Amino acid sequence: PFAGAGSAAMPLWDFTGSTMVTSQYVRLTPDERSREGSIWNRVPCFLKDWELHVHFKIHGAGKKNLHGDGLALWYTQERLTPGPVFGSKDNFHGLAIFLDTYPNDEATERVFPYISAMVNNGSLSYDHSKDGRWTELAGCSADLRNQNHDTFLAVRYSRGRLTVMTDVEDKNEWKNCIDIAGVQLPTGYFFGASAGTGDLSDNHDIISMKLFQLMVEHPVEDETVDWTKIEPRVSLLKSPKDNVDDPTGNFRSGPLTGWKVFLLLLCALLGIIVCAVVGAVVFQKRQERNKRFY
Repeated sequence: PFAGAGSAAMPLWDFTGSTMVTSQYVRLTPDERSREGSIWNRVPCFLKDWELHVHFKIHGAGKKNLHGDGLALWYTQERLTPGPVFGSKDNFHGLAIFLDTYPNDEATERVFPYISAMVNNGSLSYDHSKDGRWTELAGCSADLRNQNHDTFLAVRYSRGRLTVMTDVEDKNEWKNCIDIAGVQLPTGYFFGASAGTGDLSDNHDIISMKLFQLMVEHPVEDETVDWTKIEPRVSLLKSPKDNVDDPTGNFRSGPLTGWKVFLLLLCALLGIIVCAVVGAVVFQKRQERNKRFY
C-alpha cells in the first residue's frame, strides 16, 4: 500500500534519492536530468523459489532516442546504496534485471528498450558505455516506454532456473524474454528497484511489486545446504570471480561486428582459392602422367 506521501516512510520499505511516494505509484525519478532514486524492502527474502511481478510505467516527454536512462530491478545483498548503475551500486552481489531505454553504444545492433539480466558476486562492473553487453547473461527487446496501457514484468527463480517474462503489449499474457539454467542465488537478499537519468530523462514509476512463493520439491541433498552462504553465480558458465581481468567476463561472446564478419569471409575466400589452386595443380599432374603412360 502507498501509505504516506511525498517523502514519508512506507511500511517495510525504505527509499532514497529523488524517490517520491504518491497515492497511486512510487516515482523513482521525475522527468528531469541528473536524478536517481531507489526503493528497497526491509525484509530479506528466505524463499528458495519465488516469482516477482512488477507493475511499472516508464514515460516522459522525450521522443525517439531523446530519453533515458532506464529502470533496474534488484535481488541483492546490498540495499539503499546509491551508485552509477541505474541509480544503484556497482559491483553488487546478486541478481539485476535492467530495463534499459537508451542505447549508449552507437555501434550496437540491439533494438531499444532492451531488457537484460546480470548475476554478480561483486567482481564484475557494469559497463554503461557498452550497455552492459559484456556481463549480460541474456536479453530481449521490449517496447515498454510511453505505453497507454499497463506494463508488467515477471522474474521467476526456481530450482536454479531464471526466467524473465513481459506483458507490455496489452494482451494480458506473458511473453518469454529470458530463460537461463544453472543460476545459483542465495537466500537472505533484498528486493529493490532503482532508476537514474543523465542528460536525458524519463519518469520511472513503480506501481506495484508482488512476491509469490513457489511450492517446488527439491532433492534431499538440498536440505543440508546453507542457502545463505551460496555465492551468486551461473554454474554452467565460468565463474565471474575468475574474470576480474577479463573485460568480457567470459559470460558470452560479443556479437559479430562488421570487421569480424569481413575477416571470416576473407578467410573463407582464401581457403576456397587455395583449395582450387591445389586441385588444379593435382589435376594437371595427373593429366601429364596419363599422357606419358599411353
